[in-house]
Amino acid sequence: MTDKCSTENFWSAADVWINKPHVVNKRLSGVTETKYRDVDTSGLNQVLSTLLGSSIEISHICQFLRVDNANKELDTAGRWCVGVRTIIPKVTKTAECNVMYKDVIVKDIVGHAVTFIPFEEIAGHVTLKSSNIYQIDLKPDEGMFSLHVLRPEQWYSDGIAYPKLSWLRTELLPKLSRWSLESKTCVFKSTLSLIPVDKYSMLYQQLKLKYKDLVKVWPEVTDPQKFVFEDVAIATYLLVLWAEERAEKGTTTKQSFVDLGCGNGLLVHILNNEGHPGKGIDIRKRKIWDLYGPGTHLEENAITPSNGFLFPTTDWLIGNHSDELTPWIPVIAARSSYSCRFFVLPCCFFDFCGKYQRRQCTKSQYKEYIDFITDVSTVCGFYAEEDCLRIPSTKRVCIIGKGRRYRQAEEALVEESRSNYIKEREAMLTSSRDSLNPSQCGHDDLDHNDTELNISTPANDWVSGFQLREKTEAVRNCAALPRNFVDAVVLKVAKALLTLTESSNCGDTWNKGGSLSVSEVVDLLDQSTLQTLKKECGGLQTLLKNNHQVFRVEGGRVFIRDWRMHTPAQSSKVTPKRKPTPSGALKTRLCWFFTHHPHGCPLPCEDCAFAHGETDLRPSLKPPK
Repeated sequence: MTDKCSTENFWSAADVWINKPHVVNKRLSGVTETKYRDVDTSGLNQVLSTLLGSSIEISHICQFLRVDNANKELDTAGRWCVGVRTIIPKVTKTAECNVMYKDVIVKDIVGHAVTFIPFEEIAGHVTLKSSNIYQIDLKPDEGMFSLHVLRPEQWYSDGIAYPKLSWLRTELLPKLSRWSLESKTCVFKSTLSLIPVDKYSMLYQQLKLKYKDLVKVWPEVTDPQKFVFEDVAIATYLLVLWAEERAEKGTTTKQSFVDLGCGNGLLVHILNNEGHPGKGIDIRKRKIWDLYGPGTHLEENAITPSNGFLFPTTDWLIGNHSDELTPWIPVIAARSSYSCRFFVLPCCFFDFCGKYQRRQCTKSQYKEYIDFITDVSTVCGFYAEEDCLRIPSTKRVCIIGKGRRYRQAEEALVEESRSNYIKEREAMLTSSRDSLNPSQCGHDDLDHNDTELNISTPANDWVSGFQLREKTEAVRNCAALPRNFVDAVVLKVAKALLTLTESSNCGDTWNKGGSLSVSEVVDLLDQSTLQTLKKECGGLQTLLKNNHQVFRVEGGRVFIRDWRMHTPAQSSKVTPKRKPTPSGALKTRLCWFFTHHPHGCPLPCEDCAFAHGETDLRPSLKPPK
């Protein structure tokens, strides 16, 4: 390690490994911690004896810690900082589920070193894992990290709570060094900061196993691997949050809920299945709704912010990627009842009446929007708390309103402030509504994103400019683009690829063409074409992938597809997605290469899945004479 870092940055990096080991060790869910306390050398010995109980081992450990009792200047209450963390594996072996994996963390503030002393606890009995005691320190003069191990020859690894020694050297140490040099402070809280991580981890594994088969029957166009396990994670978070709330209030009655803009309804399905009464409402029914059964309560209805959509008997309102309803969820919760709470996971940036307009340049757009929803929640009278979920999405910060900042008798006064705030924002946004472009939504959830907004004003009594999405989902996957437009783009890109290898085919008489990056292909197209593609989900890349007869897109580069690599003879070496054309099959599309490639199609007519000329087409598809 040649890069230098300050002692302050060293401790910042070390704290990531201490408090968030799951960031680098993906087999962990996280840790739970006890409070740290400062001690002098005698206090350190006492703490270690209390925790570990072996005086012989503690003597060896103190030598490893470089305890210097003779140096009284260093023997201060601020030299040592001691705490304990409990490591939470993602998957716990059934036979060892009662084992608690722990580390005594000893920070040597003066010596710029942190030592990890692992031990296991089973029913109150402590077993010291002295073979795995290690220390990470910083040499301030050199600005370098180093790793020290008490007994390297006895090192034990299970690949989870006890990683390999080589992994500490080659993976952990370089990451600590990089973190210390970057010295970046995250603007959001740590993940799962409002709930017990151990309870979340255990329940998530149970629910993941319980609902994994939904991946096999997922009928939507969205990726089941992402959406099933994302909603399992969100459901797990809510179930743990609500269980903690019941424990705080001393009740066993499970909370009721309404999911506003529930989309595919999977979150509602899981919560209903786990015993929580509630329903989901969305403007458009999804195919998968029919698979859930009568125990899942879903309603097809257009939600508008009005007195017609208040839920006075509901405990929690949920907004999971609720798009245009997102800023309204705290408002609806506040006006439903004094006891109504909310959970919202913002994604696309909407205000009360249309798209959210940025106000600052010092923050990211996402952080600014999260702050806006928090501000709305505060104005509505909630104590707004922020947490970061563990889901496969870039938009994973949720805002929770559990309690009110005011007494119920002050409702009228707070409602006046609430109403004035909404009216001020409505007036500010109305003038710019015509310039809003719904297609600029940056959400990675296509199930919510592929919808246009209805600019006409629905009848409601809260605002006059709320923009409701259309009931029918707009198709924006390039499939509805004019055929002549698509053909022109395909021909232009293909000619550019073929031009790259016109004079050097390496002995092959059929021109395979060269390759271009997607950004280089963008440079080939005029602004009008690019603007048309920008309105489609995936844009240019989607168009190219849709035309897989002509193109192969891999690693951000575009190639001409060589169908000779997809013949039956090559199937053992290549993994073609298309099966060989059955003998006598009727062809329904013309072969692009037969028509446009300077050397024609590389396959003979009988082996090509596409028609070599109109005479080869299915009779009903031939153009009239």
